[in-house]
Amino acid sequence: MPGPKPLPLELSERERRVLRGWLRKRSAGQALVLRARIVLACAEGRPNAQVAQELGISRETVRKWRSGFAADRLEGLVDAPRSGAPRRIMDEQVESLVARALDQAPPSGDSHWSTRSMAEATGMSQSAVSRIWRACGLKSHIVQTWKLSTLKPCQVRSGGASAVGDGSS
Repeated sequence: MPGPKPLPLELSERERRVLRGWLRKRSAGQALVLRARIVLACAEGRPNAQVAQELGISRETVRKWRSGFAADRLEGLVDAPRSGAPRRIMDEQVESLVARALDQAPPSGDSHWSTRSMAEATGMSQSAVSRIWRACGLKSHIVQTWKLSTLKPCQVRSGGASAVGDGSS
């Protein structure tokens, strides 16, 4: 027995372009691409059961996204923000930590900061410091400067080895 008649969907040319763009976009999430396919198929006048069968999903999923699009248009297809704990480390704290890692030497006289020493100095957890450094691409143990050699290109080095081009064979 067929269900109630589904809501008809009329797409503007702009909405159709955006939905087709989501289908082609490599970085679009699979869920968003599926929703775009659902809406485009529904806009062609197909019933929910046919769209569900073609896409290998449930009729309830088709109904949900068809009604979501009908109510809120394109905004009805994107995920709502998820609930969760509020951030405990603010942007200012992250900026301060990164600046300290780049500009200041550790107080213990070490050659570079470790995540543990930075955590102790800032009052954050070691894992939080590690996540921030990873996100910012900081690697305190890698020196990113060149050191020029004081040796001349043809100077004989200790141990009797000759440098290239000094005339010895």
